[in-house]
Amino acid sequence: MSRLDARTALPDGVRGPGERPRQVGIVHLGIGAFHRAHQAVLTEDAAATTGDDRWGILGVTQRSGRVVRQLRPQDGLYGVLTLGEHERSLRVVGSVLDAVHPGAGGDVARVLRAIAAPTTHVVTLTITEKGYARRPDGTLDVDAVRDDLQAAAQTLGAGVAGDRDEPPSASAVGLLVRGLVARYRAGGAPLTVLSCDNVAANGHVLEGLVREAVRALAGLGAPSTGLAGWLDDAVTFPSSVVDRIVPATTDAHRAIARELLGADDEGLVVGEPFAQWVIEDRFAGPRPAWEAAGAQLVGDVTPYEDAKLLLLNATHSLLAYAGVLAGHETMADAVRDPALVVHARALQAEAQAALADGRPGGPDLEAYAEQVLERFANPATGHLTQQVAGDGTQKIPLRWGPTLAGLARCGAALPDDGVLFGLAAWTAFVGHAARTGAPLDDPRADELRAAVESAGTPDVAVAALLALPGLLPAGLGTDPRVVDGVRRARRSLDA
Repeated sequence: MSRLDARTALPDGVRGPGERPRQVGIVHLGIGAFHRAHQAVLTEDAAATTGDDRWGILGVTQRSGRVVRQLRPQDGLYGVLTLGEHERSLRVVGSVLDAVHPGAGGDVARVLRAIAAPTTHVVTLTITEKGYARRPDGTLDVDAVRDDLQAAAQTLGAGVAGDRDEPPSASAVGLLVRGLVARYRAGGAPLTVLSCDNVAANGHVLEGLVREAVRALAGLGAPSTGLAGWLDDAVTFPSSVVDRIVPATTDAHRAIARELLGADDEGLVVGEPFAQWVIEDRFAGPRPAWEAAGAQLVGDVTPYEDAKLLLLNATHSLLAYAGVLAGHETMADAVRDPALVVHARALQAEAQAALADGRPGGPDLEAYAEQVLERFANPATGHLTQQVAGDGTQKIPLRWGPTLAGLARCGAALPDDGVLFGLAAWTAFVGHAARTGAPLDDPRADELRAAVESAGTPDVAVAALLALPGLLPAGLGTDPRVVDGVRRARRSLDA
């Protein structure tokens, strides 16, 4: 069977990309499955609605050249297979004009020229939280980006980047700084840098890291320039909130796509029917009309970010821990369990109360919460409870901590069927792993195992785990209302 490319005649029922962009207007760092199923789709839909053909995407794959090998032989084309509980559809997306790998053996100079080009107006990123090169205290890990910063310092002193041999890039943040330096040296046209990662206040975080990197350039021999002032005047870093469940592409997915398309597609990605993109309306220059494709342009993304964290992500975690304990392999199975979904709804009610006390604006919380449960019930997402249950000590402070703090402020008694039940399920999950040697995917796994092994009884283990530094808001990890409530919920799980 032939492979998808620009010559492939698409069969009836498969939507094609229409007129493809005439130029690169967006450079995207981190062109994995999520970007291809999310921002690239909305960018194409915006262009189709408005007839604006300036917004082709140059995708940059930092980790390896695999995506280049997937997309370049297909002329940048790839399929998006949308799977719902009762639906499936395939479309071919053409907004990505090419993909580049800037590592060893790749073409970093092309990336820098693209970021520097006056026809490029936006740089977007989906590099995952680990790609932000931060130390535990949130500051820039200069050692992780040092090679890129040294290359940037040379560009500041030697000329326009991309006109000479360029060393490979070791980090996305470092590559971005090199691109910004290249743009500054090439004339300094305004640029928007838009993070699309699941990082709180992602635009603010990214801007802070970039400014730290620019300050570090002086210590690497870079001449004194107006680069920092140019960032102030010509570059913006809006925040955004993104959401679409994009499961890993399997052989079964490829078989479905092959049946619908009549060709092989090495770049296929899979997504649920739902997609959300909320963008802070703070751009330095032109942008695609993303709102024409369903994105929301707002003055402040924080209410949407908080809703996602406390209603979607928090519910995901509760169902994952309780689901593993109940023997459910997938999240869809867990959310369909009446004994578990009652606790998910209780947590959501508590979170809604906490969110209502916050800043105005944002989504309809009740409708959003119900939509979350409907999405989790889609078996096509393929999310495994054991996978979602990873990194609990990193997720609990953000997903459950604010709701627990809100509950503690509201009264003496704390209900134990919502967030306290979630904490109980987490302690039981950790306890089971410690007793049986089952996998415990958490950066503090050794600390968790030690707490359980030295406790002796579940009640003592609950107290020890809740008291771990940084897990819960100050004072709540030892608050008798919290500890006693979690113990009660834990006993119901152990019964």
